[in-house]
Amino acid sequence: MLELKHFFDIEDDVVPWLLKCRLTPSDENDLSTRPSRKELQIVHVEMNGHVLYTWKGTKGTTCIAAFDPHNKQNKLLYVFDKEVPLISCSVNMERTLLAVSFLQFTRSGVPFETFRPVSRCLTLLLEIHPVNNTKVLKAVDSHVRVQFVYPTSDAKLFPENHLLVISEDGCIEHILVRVIIEEGYRVTIQNPDRLHKDIVAEDILWAQWDTQGQRLFYIVEKENNALLTCIQFYPDRNYEKLLSFPLGFSLTVTKLRLINFGYISFQQEESSLELLNLQVFTNPTGTMSVCYSHPMQNKQEFTYSVILLHYGWRKTFIVSLEESDHYLISEPTFINIGYYVAVYMPGYFLHLINIQHPNLVCHSLFLSGKDAKVSPWNLQRPILSLTDSLLDCQFGKIYKAHLDLKLFLSFMHENKLDCHQLAAMHCAVFYLQNNSETEAQIIHWMCGLPVSGSIDLIQEFICGTLYRKAISETHLVDKLLPYSSLINWNGIQTLKGFWAELNRNVEFVKNLECFHYPWHNNSSRLIKAQLYSEMKVDERAKQHFRNILENAKTILPKVDTCSSEQKAVSFFQEEDRHQMVLIGLMVEKLKEHLMKYLHYIGKKKIDLIVNNYTVTLLECIWQIIDKIWNKYSLNTHILCLSNREKINSAEFVVFHMMTRVLEAAEGLFLPLPPGYHTVHITIGARCLPLHTLLHYIDIGVLHPTERFVTKLLEELDNSATNERFKFSIATRIPETIGQKICHLWDHPVSSSCIARNHVKTLLSELRTYEKSTDFSLKAQTPFESEFLPLTCLTRVLTEVEDQALSHLEESENVDAKFVEEVALKQTLTFLGLQNK
Repeated sequence: MLELKHFFDIEDDVVPWLLKCRLTPSDENDLSTRPSRKELQIVHVEMNGHVLYTWKGTKGTTCIAAFDPHNKQNKLLYVFDKEVPLISCSVNMERTLLAVSFLQFTRSGVPFETFRPVSRCLTLLLEIHPVNNTKVLKAVDSHVRVQFVYPTSDAKLFPENHLLVISEDGCIEHILVRVIIEEGYRVTIQNPDRLHKDIVAEDILWAQWDTQGQRLFYIVEKENNALLTCIQFYPDRNYEKLLSFPLGFSLTVTKLRLINFGYISFQQEESSLELLNLQVFTNPTGTMSVCYSHPMQNKQEFTYSVILLHYGWRKTFIVSLEESDHYLISEPTFINIGYYVAVYMPGYFLHLINIQHPNLVCHSLFLSGKDAKVSPWNLQRPILSLTDSLLDCQFGKIYKAHLDLKLFLSFMHENKLDCHQLAAMHCAVFYLQNNSETEAQIIHWMCGLPVSGSIDLIQEFICGTLYRKAISETHLVDKLLPYSSLINWNGIQTLKGFWAELNRNVEFVKNLECFHYPWHNNSSRLIKAQLYSEMKVDERAKQHFRNILENAKTILPKVDTCSSEQKAVSFFQEEDRHQMVLIGLMVEKLKEHLMKYLHYIGKKKIDLIVNNYTVTLLECIWQIIDKIWNKYSLNTHILCLSNREKINSAEFVVFHMMTRVLEAAEGLFLPLPPGYHTVHITIGARCLPLHTLLHYIDIGVLHPTERFVTKLLEELDNSATNERFKFSIATRIPETIGQKICHLWDHPVSSSCIARNHVKTLLSELRTYEKSTDFSLKAQTPFESEFLPLTCLTRVLTEVEDQALSHLEESENVDAKFVEEVALKQTLTFLGLQNK
């Protein structure tokens, strides 16, 4: 399921450089031949992926160099004139100082100075710009690790360097090293005999260096409980302790374990049973995960715990191990892959734990058998998990873990469990949506699944896509926008920095105040109903309605319609007032929601976030429909009603897929792209029998739009079948649409509509005229009806028309006589006298 892609390989990135360059002017031939592959070793990985490595020269020297993965350049840092078994080394960011620790004996175990007692381990601070003085920091019998503190990438360079020295006896020291520049380029240590030192921690049982965050984690035992402490280091001021909490279990380890303080080959032989297998992973979004492997009691089951401090979440998992031909190692590997932490036991299982939103277990994946595969992972050699990468010590490669696209898509298609489908959907949305082909495969997969009563994968796809896009633009909204359609979401104020983000995440768990969807609540439904009622009389719409429409009008121009010619289906080609209301209402409610929690970032920033979110929603739905149409090779040429008998099975499938997308959007109270209902009902009119089509209209699945009804009246002739079809649709269209298109159809129904509108307009606009008019029935003409109410109405309309009012100019074909004829026809029909 996971794939390891290397971004550093000694064979490719170092060996060619060694063969080309003369690295030591004093000994030009020392590196002129290719060193033995076994002699090249990765010693340490610094911040931003800078790799320190060492090798043995042909004349017994020991060389240390650095590789920058960003510009693919190597640089020699220092050469010892004799063979030195390195334990640890670290270089400062400016590459002017090098700290090293090494053993003072040869591989045969004979000390270098046989006739004089020496300390087993020597720790040095070297000036390397240029190579100059050497300062002895420690000379002890236990192993020592060293680590320079790096400033952040955007910080200015400071004349101070902070160095951590960790002894095997459990003591961590902090050394402040000030440097000065002599002769314009020579960097030397200021007062090397009086370096400031202080003790950071003592009696530690475990420690880890967070390379990217420049944080130190360590564990001490206090009152039979393991206490995890975190210290944040800064380049321009003193460090501070920011976190300390009990892990909830006691320790039985006997040896100190150090994570991310360098790695060398001779330590591979140490027994891991005596070490604490625990790792801490942090991300810039404010997540902190603690992964701990419990000591294995038997070979039948395995236990590990995951603590998410940012979420107040802790789970202990017990896995029953099935019989396997693979060698059972004593501990798993924990891998940090962004929004997931992977727990991997080679040959047995792979557990992907969603650490951003862990409250839904179905958002995590537990895989076994052939699905639990990490390629290329060799069970016979150790692979070390770093902060955000993996190190193959034997072959000198550093990997980044990614989802294997081919295996993951295969897993998505083969699994039938709802929990696996849901977890796979969210993994896919966050990690695999890098190209249109992959996105199309995901859409085809989810649309091809049968409808489930427990989850709607289309809703999950829309929510996940919107969430991913929103947090990629600003992480401030990661707790304020929905990640899934299954749960409630809430949020609080946002601060700056990792620790503020961690605090925000913790507070988020405490304060459950927000809506499931900020725009989805009872008040929104009432507003929607009110706005729909106001649409019947646009000229009298209230200011609120105008504001809603203005919100929508600011969104639609931002949608990428430039590529509409490349899409199989075209939306945004008409004005859909109902969708405009939904778009505007969503914008309004989402702005109110974000302003409540992010008011400090300003109205303009919130407007930008909301506008982008809404535009992404409309484009996402458009993209789903476009991929479906492309799959079945459909285009807009099928949107013709005159040849309804010429349809194919693909149209039926597309119609049902569009129905599912419609239901998913309406279930989340989301707007659709204007034109969606027109395309949907047009395909339905082609595919469905009339009674089924009318049923779908009656229950609200299909919505007759003005453009659809216009096409219906213009494209269909007046045959008996088409007349029945048009009449059935016309009796179900909204009144506002009927008033606009009734003049297109020469039918008694449309004539009645025109007459009613004419009378309504006259009587509503000219009420005062009626009071001042005196009608006399004595002057009745022989052409007038003997039905007195009708005669009275006809005279009123005739006299009003004689005033030649300008507002009636648009009703050229409507007069009192026409109204009278329509009224008589309707009366005869109502009384059953039309055939007499």
